[in-house]
Amino acid sequence: MDSACIDYKDTGYFSQTISDYLDNIPELRSFYSHRPDMQGFAALLKNKKVIANREVLASVLDLQYGLDNKEDQRFYGSEKWPLVWKNIDLLSKENTYTITTGHQLNIFAGPLYFIYKIVTAIKLSRQLKEKFPDKNFVPVYWMASEDHDFAEINYTNIGGKKVHWWYEAYGATGRINPETMRQAINQYKGALGINGHADELATIIETAYTKFDKLADATRYLVNALFGQYGLVIIDADDHKFKHQFAQIIERDIIEQNSFQNISATNEQLHQLGVHIQVNPREINFFYLLDGLRERIVFENGSYQVLNSEIRFSEAELKQEIKQYPERFSPNVVMRPLYQECILPNIAYVGGGAEVVYWLELKSNFDFYKVDFPILILRNSGLLIGKETASKIARMELEPTDLFKSTDDIKNNWVKKHSKHTLSLTEEWRELSSVFEKIKLRAHKIDSTLVPSTDAVQARLKHAIDNLEKKLVKAEKINYHTRLEQVEHIKGDIFPKDSLQERTENFGLFYVKWGQYFIDELIRNFEPLDFKFTVLTE
Repeated sequence: MDSACIDYKDTGYFSQTISDYLDNIPELRSFYSHRPDMQGFAALLKNKKVIANREVLASVLDLQYGLDNKEDQRFYGSEKWPLVWKNIDLLSKENTYTITTGHQLNIFAGPLYFIYKIVTAIKLSRQLKEKFPDKNFVPVYWMASEDHDFAEINYTNIGGKKVHWWYEAYGATGRINPETMRQAINQYKGALGINGHADELATIIETAYTKFDKLADATRYLVNALFGQYGLVIIDADDHKFKHQFAQIIERDIIEQNSFQNISATNEQLHQLGVHIQVNPREINFFYLLDGLRERIVFENGSYQVLNSEIRFSEAELKQEIKQYPERFSPNVVMRPLYQECILPNIAYVGGGAEVVYWLELKSNFDFYKVDFPILILRNSGLLIGKETASKIARMELEPTDLFKSTDDIKNNWVKKHSKHTLSLTEEWRELSSVFEKIKLRAHKIDSTLVPSTDAVQARLKHAIDNLEKKLVKAEKINYHTRLEQVEHIKGDIFPKDSLQERTENFGLFYVKWGQYFIDELIRNFEPLDFKFTVLTE
């Protein structure tokens, strides 16, 4: 694939806060730890304090990958995935660190950016190893297995078709049995077609969603099938041993409500800077988690109550419950990052634009609990263009930056560039402006109060000239109607539903076309620390 890179701000799809973060504006510096560059990593590594229990981490991962289960070893055997097992072993060593990304358990890997997040983590791990050869860096995909928003993960779009898993789900999505997915599986496999690598991907999908009785395990299999050869380690934090390490913070935060106070204060500061707040903390930022149940904990009438249930605790009972069953306490969106950094030797988090912004809200809470804040990495974004669409773009002589403009702007600019007539009235307006300067001077000499009236006439004339120029362009667009239809085809193909391709389209058809080469090319072309939008053309 050929690649071209453009600045994120030139796409029009990223917030001002993200641009400010990447541009290193001083006003945001207190809301994160180190800059997302090699100098920042060097500084963090020099003083990094790992509080995670490495032995627990490696042992739990061994179990999650089925070290003691012959059935699971069919899927995750060390002979088949040597880099995965090597990286799990490396996590026990003091000079090993993780580069983590996380996402919900979207069926069939959801939209493309699910893939892009993981690719960014893998590529960054490789680059850090080259820069710091005496250390090891393991890419990690954190499954949001405790999330309960089933409506956000139960569908995907592939080739313009929506594949939906119709099911009434409750509780943590990672614990849902995918046995009711047969209709969705068949729809997805049907959308893949029969050519290229369709059979290969169909087999992966069929195995993932029919051989495991939890969605978290199904997702692990699918993601490992795509990324295991690159050494990606997949973690499910819905685990007693992991939660036991976090139990002290769970207890303190529920009772003392520290995260609510810390993050609320930070959000007020960010708001004053014009930052759009992504998440707001609650007084208690934990859910109570059982099979089929994940409900908020609230403090009411002198006791801790689980909403929409009969479950309640006194303070003493709450402490005992956390001590005995820490796995029943599930962090919400503002506490999950802190939990992550407590159980992983992590130095960087790879997230999308909204994620990076909401992490900026959290540093004061990390500081309060004396947990190192990771370096925030904006995931790579990409646009994939096939041969047919690439040919249309070439014939229209469009540049990569042109593609991100509106359809009307592209058409207008193209007509102005290719018309045999001069459609711009800029020169004529310059001459008229010169005339008006003379008129204003004369008016001022006669009566200075006439100047505003002259300005008003000039403004009305400018408006009329602009409208006339639009009519000239519109008339000429009719003459190029057939050519300009290509613009609509191009935009419709690479910006489905007028949105970024990566936010809607599934990876499936690209994998069918290119196989594992598709992921290889993403890894080759993505540059995590360049912070550019990558356009890949077949």
